Amino acid sequence: MSDYISTQVRSWLCICLNLLASVSLMAQTGKPHYISIQNSQELHAYFRYAPDRPIVISGHRGGMLSGYPENCIESFEKTLSFAEAFFEIDPRLTKDSVIVLMHDETIDRTTTGKGKVSDYTYAELQQFNLVDRDGKVTDFKIPTLKACLDWSKGKTILNLDIKDVPLEVMAAFIEKEQPANVMYTVHNPKQARFYLDRESDAMFSCWCKNMEEFKAYEQAGIPWKQVMAYVGTRMLLEQQPLYEALHQAGVMCMISVAPTHDRAKDNKAKIAGYKKEIQTFPDVIETDYPYLFQGLDLTRHGK
Repeated sequence: MSDYISTQVRSWLCICLNLLASVSLMAQTGKPHYISIQNSQELHAYFRYAPDRPIVISGHRGGMLSGYPENCIESFEKTLSFAEAFFEIDPRLTKDSVIVLMHDETIDRTTTGKGKVSDYTYAELQQFNLVDRDGKVTDFKIPTLKACLDWSKGKTILNLDIKDVPLEVMAAFIEKEQPANVMYTVHNPKQARFYLDRESDAMFSCWCKNMEEFKAYEQAGIPWKQVMAYVGTRMLLEQQPLYEALHQAGVMCMISVAPTHDRAKDNKAKIAGYKKEIQTFPDVIETDYPYLFQGLDLTRHGK
C-alpha cells in the first residue's frame, strides 16, 4: 500500500509541476481560455444551438501538439492557453478497476510500455511515460479520470467516449463524483436512456447521422435540450433535413476532422482542410489539433 501511495504522490507532483509551468507560460501570453460550468443547466445552455454563434472547438482525445500527448492533463491545460475548447477523452479500466485515460486497448502506441491497459494495475502503469504523436517521450504519466475531473472544474467540459468501462461502473463513478461539467458520448438511444434513467440531467454527445436515428432518439424520449449531435466527418448536402431538424430542436451539429484533415501531411494542408469545413457551417468541429484553429475565422458569415 505504501508503494501505491508513493506512486500516486509522485504522479500528482509531476502533474502539479507541469501545470505550474503552463500557468507560467499563460502569465506571459495571456489568460487561459476557461469554460466555467457550475451546474447541469449551464452545461445544457452551453450546447444550445444559435445560428449566429461562432463554431465551437472540441479537442479530440484532449487535443495534442509537439511534446504534449493525447489524453493527458498537461495537454488539456496547454490547449486552453491557446483557445477555448472542450475535450473528448477516453476512459478505460485498469486491472485493479481504476478508470484511467487511454484511447487504445494497449499502451503500445502512446506510452513507453507494452501490453493491455487491463493487464496492469494503476500503480504499475505509472512506471511508463506518455509519448507524443511524433514518438517523443515526455515526463507525463497516464492520468486517472478522477484526477482529470478534479483538474477540469471551472476550466472546461469533458466528453467521455467510454471504451471498456461498463455502463454501470461509469454511472456509479459519476454519481459518486457528481461533476457538473461532464457529458457522455453515446452511439444509440439505448445507451443514452441507460444514463438518463440514472441521471435525469445527463448531457449527451449522440451519434445521429440520419433522420432514422433522429427519430429513434425522439421515440426513446431523450430530451433534445440535453443533446449535442455528432453527424459525421463533414456536413453533407443530402443530410440538410437532418441538420434543420436538429437545429429546430436547439441541437448543435458536430463534425470530426480527426479521420480526415487532421491526417494531412503538414499543418498548411490541415488548415486548408479546416477552412473548407468551416464554410459548410458546422456548429462544432472536433480535432486532434485545436491550436491550429488559432486565428481562423470561426464566425459563420452568410449562414
